Amino acid sequence: MNTDPLADRALADARPAVFWLDRPNRPHPSPALASDLNADLVVVGGGFTGLWTALCAVEADPGRAIVVLEAETTAAGASGRNGGFCDASLTHGLENGLAHWPDEVRTLVRLGDENLVGLLDTVERHAIDCTPEHTGEINVAVTPWQVEGLTESAAAHRDHGMETTLLDAAQTRAQVNSPTYLAGLWRRDGVVLVDPAHLAWGLRSAAEGLGVRFFDHSPVRSLRTETDGDHPAVRVRTEGGSVVAERAVVATNAFRSPVRQISRSVAPVYDHVLVTEPLSEAQRASVGWTGRQGVSDVGNQFHYYRLTPDDRILWGGWDALYHFGNRVGPALEQSPTTSRTLARHFFETFPQLEGLRFTHRWGGPIATTSRFTCAWGTSHGGRVAWAAGYTGLGVGASRFGARVALDLVDGRETERTGLAMVRRSPFPFPPEPLRWVAIQATRRALQRSDRRGGRRGTWLSLLDRFGIGFDS
Repeated sequence: MNTDPLADRALADARPAVFWLDRPNRPHPSPALASDLNADLVVVGGGFTGLWTALCAVEADPGRAIVVLEAETTAAGASGRNGGFCDASLTHGLENGLAHWPDEVRTLVRLGDENLVGLLDTVERHAIDCTPEHTGEINVAVTPWQVEGLTESAAAHRDHGMETTLLDAAQTRAQVNSPTYLAGLWRRDGVVLVDPAHLAWGLRSAAEGLGVRFFDHSPVRSLRTETDGDHPAVRVRTEGGSVVAERAVVATNAFRSPVRQISRSVAPVYDHVLVTEPLSEAQRASVGWTGRQGVSDVGNQFHYYRLTPDDRILWGGWDALYHFGNRVGPALEQSPTTSRTLARHFFETFPQLEGLRFTHRWGGPIATTSRFTCAWGTSHGGRVAWAAGYTGLGVGASRFGARVALDLVDGRETERTGLAMVRRSPFPFPPEPLRWVAIQATRRALQRSDRRGGRRGTWLSLLDRFGIGFDS
């Protein structure tokens, strides 16, 4: 195994635990389902999509009986493991939206902005203590070919009425001091940094206060339709009991789902994250960062990073690891090789922070689709709807995804359900072993593209022609 003394020293005491979830105020789990219940709506999954589904449904109809079944505990999956970048984009960035839905992109931008406003309104109304910071995000170029890409991105944002500031190397380093920066694009609006675990726990508390019932440690074993008296219904069964409901929304995202259709549209890829100890005053001064913006570089393999509310640096990204057969689970949450790579890149970006140590390291699965955005569908005669595949930008988009799923399962035709992004499914990932082969070929091609100045090459160009790809 290769060693890097600087990275190894920094990682020596890092706990294999999720920083956001590693807190004494973490809520106690609810008891597992241990009986048979009746409800109007059952939600499978206690992450952001499931939480927003439950809260939006009960706020719209206060008399609706809603049950949420979670295989582990609230926010145990991607909802509690991400960087807390709450982005208004519903399309994994403006450029991806333009590539897939050019005729709808202005509508999608507006709906994304409205969705973020609605999210923040919910946070305020329910006094959810997720420390929202309206700082925006700086996308940084660290190689010459990326500078041109930022210039093109700035023009596209301006054309669509989105406020951005293009920064040269000195201006970028004046915001966040790294010798690697060649340029930056500061999106001043549209990105809010949050504490994702506190957001999830707050959404759950709000839903519980309105009568939603939660059952943790209740993985779903089956979902089928049946007749409840004279009415068709859905029965969702766990090891300890079942819920019979008029309708169901499945919000399992990257994890195993009782709806087979989801696995054709979604592939789980593991993202890994490090968090440092709190910075001293001198260390903060050495990096500047007085604006506290979120930051990400713009390569195919990229890093995202931010300051936490207590002035640590959260640093994630780079590898997107797919495990054969859509495997997910605790055994895959730690990757010493990836953690070491992340640590090495951290000190290359911030050499002035040599000696800083990491306190937490973790990984978790992101659900990606071939177009990098959420996908929706219905099953069981329309009594079940699902949403999955936010490709790393689900903190904000999950609220929109949940509202679309509710529209679908309740049979409502809305502006949301009329979108091509909702009506047309992404190109499915092939079955194994072709899925493994295609994803690994794409990962290697993306790595080559970064090494070759952004040139896409034959394989990526072919995927581009069909509007499909792989990302995290």
